[in-house]
Amino acid sequence: MDLWRAIKERRSVRRLGGEVGLEELMEVLEAARWAPSAHNAQPWRFVVVLDAGVKRRLAEAMAEAWVKDLVGDGVDPAAAEEAARRSVELLSSSPALIVAFATMEDMKHYPDERRASAERLMAVQSVAAAVENLLLALHAMGLAACWLCAPLFCPDVVREVLKAPSEAEPQALIIVGRPLEQPPPPPRRELREVVFLDRWGAGP
Repeated sequence: MDLWRAIKERRSVRRLGGEVGLEELMEVLEAARWAPSAHNAQPWRFVVVLDAGVKRRLAEAMAEAWVKDLVGDGVDPAAAEEAARRSVELLSSSPALIVAFATMEDMKHYPDERRASAERLMAVQSVAAAVENLLLALHAMGLAACWLCAPLFCPDVVREVLKAPSEAEPQALIIVGRPLEQPPPPPRRELREVVFLDRWGAGP
């Protein structure tokens, strides 16, 4: 698929079906690993989840953590449970899940908080670049996906279910499958709204 076409036609798709094989997923993960990364440290790690039982356990554990947050925010418990039910259904019914982690294993280590924080952010940015490669590759192969940030709110839960080490930081959960819908293109800001020349606010 033409690169510009892939960029402009890719959509976040939540209604997914069909079957996705491990071989297909490994092919798109090959695209992910060619993303740029800080120091070429390649701080991304991916857990592919195809087993129905693991998908269900991960979905239910994350939903339980979400309900606690929602109720703590003052959301009606019944509404919180309903939102959690929909989340469990979304994740457990998706043909495949890919959980993206960031690791500081090969990143630089600084004694001060300022540089340590910047280094961690560089790792997160690198993982995001890999995820974008992954999404474009999925679309080019005729598959569909949706990038979910829920693991950021319950990292310990995700690590526990997937047996990940304590230093691995879950950054994203991507649901993958065959598209059962074709969402319309979302609105995009005009270039003049987001691109400045020489100084902030100056139009190109």
